[in-house]
Amino acid sequence: MSPYSRRAFLAAAGAGLLAGCAGGHPADRAASTTSRTPVPPADPPAVASAAPSAGAARPIERSAPAVLRIPAIGVDTPVVRLGLQADGSVEVPAVTADDRAGWYRYSPTPGQTGPSVLLGHVTVGEYGDGVFRKLDRLRPGDGITARLENGTSAEFTVTAVRTVGKEEFPTADVYGNVDRPELRLITCGGPLTGDEYRDNVIVFAVLTRAGER
Repeated sequence: MSPYSRRAFLAAAGAGLLAGCAGGHPADRAASTTSRTPVPPADPPAVASAAPSAGAARPIERSAPAVLRIPAIGVDTPVVRLGLQADGSVEVPAVTADDRAGWYRYSPTPGQTGPSVLLGHVTVGEYGDGVFRKLDRLRPGDGITARLENGTSAEFTVTAVRTVGKEEFPTADVYGNVDRPELRLITCGGPLTGDEYRDNVIVFAVLTRAGER
């Protein structure tokens, strides 16, 4: 098993990972973020990497992400840590005017072997656009940089962007064990009906460079 916390996945199995999608007023946050994408089982299946492993950089030591930058869509955001709530679901970033992305701390850190998972809102109610509002505009070849707490940076290249119905969330593709450092960015997308977005937008990326920032 890749550097996941097995205990956290066992606790979360059968619950859900909240992909922050707040569509309504901040007071309606609970209603607007109830759509869930499945959490993986205790032993995520092995899946094929999206591109040949030869194109990936070597894994780096564990260090939590502090800042996430995506130049192609104007993202430069601090990163908060997200854990599990009492019901076993995953936290989402708070709905505030100063919207931020969040790293699910029971996934690998960016640059470790395995899929590192970050979540963000697409909208934040009366505050307007969320930090991942333009996530679906990314294309293969675009760059993503995670600045880490230990002073290094992990640079990723987008390999795929997928918009999928929430009932068809590709759990194995998102959480399955891979043989190299990869990144998953998740938000909501598609039509908005009331406080509910129909789809999830998922960005897949691979580590291509790491070093001092």
